[in-house]
Amino acid sequence: MSQLTRREMLKLFLAGAGAALTPWPWRTIAAAATPSHPDLVISKGTSPGPITEAALQALGGMGRFISRGDIVLVKPNIGWDRTPELAANTNPEVVATLVRLCLEAGAKEVKVFDHPCEDPRRCYVSSGIMQAAKEAGATVSYIDERRFRTMEIKGQALKTWDVYQEAVEVDKIINVPILKHHSLARLTMGMKNFMGLVGGDRSRIHWHLDQAIVDLTAFFKPTLVVLDAVRILTANGPQGGSLKYVKRLNTVAAGGDPVAIDAVGATLFGLVPEELEHLQIASQRGLGRMDLGKLRIKEVTTNS
Repeated sequence: MSQLTRREMLKLFLAGAGAALTPWPWRTIAAAATPSHPDLVISKGTSPGPITEAALQALGGMGRFISRGDIVLVKPNIGWDRTPELAANTNPEVVATLVRLCLEAGAKEVKVFDHPCEDPRRCYVSSGIMQAAKEAGATVSYIDERRFRTMEIKGQALKTWDVYQEAVEVDKIINVPILKHHSLARLTMGMKNFMGLVGGDRSRIHWHLDQAIVDLTAFFKPTLVVLDAVRILTANGPQGGSLKYVKRLNTVAAGGDPVAIDAVGATLFGLVPEELEHLQIASQRGLGRMDLGKLRIKEVTTNS
């Protein structure tokens, strides 16, 4: 008997009206590093697009993570009605570069969407992400509230939750958060960015925030994480609102380990990774490594 295709498996998972859905088994949480590739890359320069592309090249190219025919979700933070200069959303040039690299690697389709905290139509436009992603070839859509389904997260804090169905129908997820201050979590980076793929009363997630965002990371299993630290929001997060809160680092960190990338984000913000509870929880659950001294980290600099 021939093996089921990925989409045939998905149909089986979605069959049965009203049933809680479980995480899919076909996606690994990260592309493993090889002796010839670093665990993560920290890329610096003057322009968001080139430093993003340089980071992927140093990792071994987008082809390490994306296969021909893949349907890919590039998941930025588009949570707020803010322009790129205010550092509340992911940098649009970083997003556009990743979309282009996915398509060049043979992706069949690249989707971009998020579940904003403010009016989606204003957020998508103000952030610059809708225009940049579309021009790069992405399919950009607004969240359709009718497409949330109760799924089995099987986490410690989240047993079941409403998840956006389209987010589990893709083959790969590239998580593209921005590094910024958060009034409750101290920092919001990669793991917290997955809150943009769930519905329901998201304020309840904050009751056990550190554990919950680890649960979501284990569920969604990102193939690649690209942390936007071109501009970071140093205070009044997560929405900012003034240039006085913004610091320009001109940096992107990329890798397959979601724990390591958030750990790098902590250090870029002047914190020790061990200070963030969600990193300790995720490391203990085996989702990645937070001890950066034991990782192969490559730093690259571009002149453009």
